[in-house]
Amino acid sequence: MFQLGKTLVSEALFEQAFTCDVSACKGACCVEGEAGAPLELNEIEQLKAHWHEVKSYLTPEGIAALEAQGVATQNAFKEWETPLIDGKACAYINYDDKGVSQCGIEQAHRNGDTILQKPISCHLYPVRVKNYSAFVAVNYHEWAICASGCDLGKALKRPLYQFVEKALVRKFGQAWYDALQLAAQEFAAQQKK
Repeated sequence: MFQLGKTLVSEALFEQAFTCDVSACKGACCVEGEAGAPLELNEIEQLKAHWHEVKSYLTPEGIAALEAQGVATQNAFKEWETPLIDGKACAYINYDDKGVSQCGIEQAHRNGDTILQKPISCHLYPVRVKNYSAFVAVNYHEWAICASGCDLGKALKRPLYQFVEKALVRKFGQAWYDALQLAAQEFAAQQKK
């Protein structure tokens, strides 16, 4: 771990190669798991405000889940997350004609129907951010369903931090990401010694 301002960042962001290979995994991260995607408080208000702009991009099952549970739910630790459809897929999910799961929020955004973007936790994945009282931890979340993304990242020689560049800039700002790039260069130079 190393420190950038008030963040503690895992070196795994430099060491792990990664590029999402959705053609291989079929968007399994939107379907698998035991919980919804983590949400920040401001995202809950945004989801409430932009619900009608996003609704037409969701499955009937997703709409029903959101109408029953609300735009966000709390887990046992009182953390906010996206609701699930029957305890499985994210309620904001949609599928393309090849059966690949996609984020309905992001589809609406790309089509210009909403300014709302998908939750930052989804944009950052497989990087996970955890807030603590004195710092923010930035870590790599290893999950077997992302093995194809690791393989593609190795083939492309693309480190994880570069894959999630736009998301990291969205979360922490350009200056923070520029400092991260410098740290990556220093880390690479140390590894060569």
